[in-house]
Amino acid sequence: MKKSRFGRVLATVVAIVVVVVIGGWAYVTHTPSSPFDPGGVADQPGLDTSSPQLIQRGEYVARASDCVACHSVPDRPPFSGGLAMATPLGSIYTTNITPDKTTGIGAYSLAEFDRAMRHGVARAGHRLYPAMPYPSYAKLSDDDVRALYAYFMHSVQPVRQENRPNGIEWPMNMRWPLALWNLAFAPSGTYQAKPGPQAAPAQNADGNSTLWNRGAYLVQSAGHCGSCHTARGVAFNEKAFDESSPHYLAGALLDGWYAPSLRNDPNTGLGRWSEADVYQFLKTGRNQHAVVFGSMTDVINNSTQFMTDEDLKAIAYYLKSLPGSPERDGPPWKYDASSNQALALDQRLKVPGAQTFAARCSACHGAEGRGQAPWIPPLAGAASSMSKENASSINVTLNGSGRIVANGMPDAYRMPPFRGQLSDKEIADVLTFVRTAWGNQGGAVTPDAVKDLRKRTDPASSEVIILQMR
Repeated sequence: MKKSRFGRVLATVVAIVVVVVIGGWAYVTHTPSSPFDPGGVADQPGLDTSSPQLIQRGEYVARASDCVACHSVPDRPPFSGGLAMATPLGSIYTTNITPDKTTGIGAYSLAEFDRAMRHGVARAGHRLYPAMPYPSYAKLSDDDVRALYAYFMHSVQPVRQENRPNGIEWPMNMRWPLALWNLAFAPSGTYQAKPGPQAAPAQNADGNSTLWNRGAYLVQSAGHCGSCHTARGVAFNEKAFDESSPHYLAGALLDGWYAPSLRNDPNTGLGRWSEADVYQFLKTGRNQHAVVFGSMTDVINNSTQFMTDEDLKAIAYYLKSLPGSPERDGPPWKYDASSNQALALDQRLKVPGAQTFAARCSACHGAEGRGQAPWIPPLAGAASSMSKENASSINVTLNGSGRIVANGMPDAYRMPPFRGQLSDKEIADVLTFVRTAWGNQGGAVTPDAVKDLRKRTDPASSEVIILQMR
């Protein structure tokens, strides 16, 4: 009797396990549905995706999404892939998204294109790594996805270029667990506009919900700003995808740079910036507070400067609605002139870093750290000087800043690299001086931190190549 009961229990457990395994495998290998599938809500049989109006809109969405920055490298045609992206598991390489039918996406249907864009599933059925920002692109509207497809299929030049194998070793290179990652961390559904008061926080006194929603849509979807400016969790997941969380756009360390807060934090964010300042920065890469450097240079050069004034103002309006966090950001910065005493001729050698600043930095950034806006940024009160994360301060000093190209005109001013001119200790000392002078609260930099980032960065990576989309 006991053996018979045990056998029935065992058989039941085995059956449950089999059902769970089969169900789980069916889930992780299934192909997500798309509204563009035949008979889907967005399916439009016979739609002409080659219409000039649709292609033009698609080019604009591609600009807003900055597709060219990740899917291009300097020695290859635009969108042909090959850019190395570092992950904790190894390097992955961006793919060829030109309409070549063999090595690119030329054989993709609109529904398959949509699944790659908004669900992270390739035409062959394998899952894409979330280095492709499909968790943000999931919020793109059906109309914008359709326009993107039209642009890539009918306006981008096809390039026969095989994709480079990724550098992630087995078993971590298995793709099926990404379906479970998506279930746990990736949002679903297109952006839904918020009505009235929900879209008119106190920071926006005029309560323009239409402008707020347009800015929110661009920031959260095509702009995928959270991919860099939102901190990641232990599973490399963005901690938030919209303004409902204080983590959203609150700053994050990524790839040797610190992407600062885009919230109204007065020290490390946009608290001291006006909407006009945000607009000017996105349009030209510079304003009275800052000049773009690091990976954001690609965004200015290839994306935001090509957006309409109305959309840039909408982005600024939305960002200025995001409250800061006094607890995280500390007391508001105030200029402290007492630090200038250390730069006097008879005092420079007494304060580590002061002599290096006077000799190497003051000619451009000013002896009082105030810069020469809008061409040369201030170091006094700069987000990189206020942040406890020192990666950006070190990286830009080692490798310099990229060249801004606005309206087709290369910038004449740029931060030079000091990697070959200053030792780790000299860089640590001068950055410690800058990050603790004039009321800055960033704190000290150690020679070991400089040494580590020197090893992990390539001087060539700071060179910006402007890639034309046509």
